[in-house]
Amino acid sequence: MSFHPRMQSRIEGVAAARELRWRAWGAAIADVWSVTCDPAAGGEYVSHAPRLVVMLGHTPLTERSGGVRFGLAPGCMGCPLASLRGAMSYIPAGVRTWARVENARALKHLDIHLDTAALAGRAAMRLDPQALATPRLGFADDRLAGLARLIAAECEAPDPAGDLYGDALIDALVAALLRSAPETCYRKGGLSPCLVRRATDFIADNCARNIRLSELAELTGLSESYFCSAFKAATGLPPHRWQMRARLERAKALLAESGLGIAEAAAAAGFADQSHLTRAFRRQFGVTPAAWLRDRRG
Repeated sequence: MSFHPRMQSRIEGVAAARELRWRAWGAAIADVWSVTCDPAAGGEYVSHAPRLVVMLGHTPLTERSGGVRFGLAPGCMGCPLASLRGAMSYIPAGVRTWARVENARALKHLDIHLDTAALAGRAAMRLDPQALATPRLGFADDRLAGLARLIAAECEAPDPAGDLYGDALIDALVAALLRSAPETCYRKGGLSPCLVRRATDFIADNCARNIRLSELAELTGLSESYFCSAFKAATGLPPHRWQMRARLERAKALLAESGLGIAEAAAAAGFADQSHLTRAFRRQFGVTPAAWLRDRRG
């Protein structure tokens, strides 16, 4: 089989409890992992192929519930604990994620790496690009969970069924995964309010520093080129102009509420100097910061 997900990971505090069990079919590779965990175990992951991660079970350290929490990027809000049998996360290709183990000394999970090229070549399979590009963390779906358990059983069986059975399971799982994908985060030609809010909140919180386009693309689970066009379609502005507007709004707030001078407010809002702020302020609001302050103070 030529397909390989080329998974990259950085893991701490996790050790294999038994030999990896895996199977390869025509359009997917499935792995069943059984691991032991230190109290602060976790890691970061990125793969060249989309994957579905399904929790199969865990052993808590204490009576308090535990499991694994996933997030899309370091510092971003993660999903609720994926502690129940069958809880799962879908991660698109190229999207970096982190995982943190909480109150668990042992975990068992299934990773299913999907070969989208092979799936797209099947006559009965229609792949929705938006559904494939949409991250889904910590969700539950009984139909997917049932198919995942059958796939895990095939990985662990000493005498597994033939490839036709495994291929049929993968086809059914992909069809169910795409059918159950939420439609609320994307709209034709742009981003929905939920992703616009995620991106604009991130820009507002980090407007004073240089924000990389790759950060915003990763935050929304999209390619950089698609994110740019979708963001502009949804907001009317490209990301760099939205950041400039956020810097101007921060500078206005600092001038009005903090008592900072224009030069200090310019530096705090991410402008190169006072002249840079003055030029951008006049272009956006039609007046200089000094004139705006005089009018505000009466």
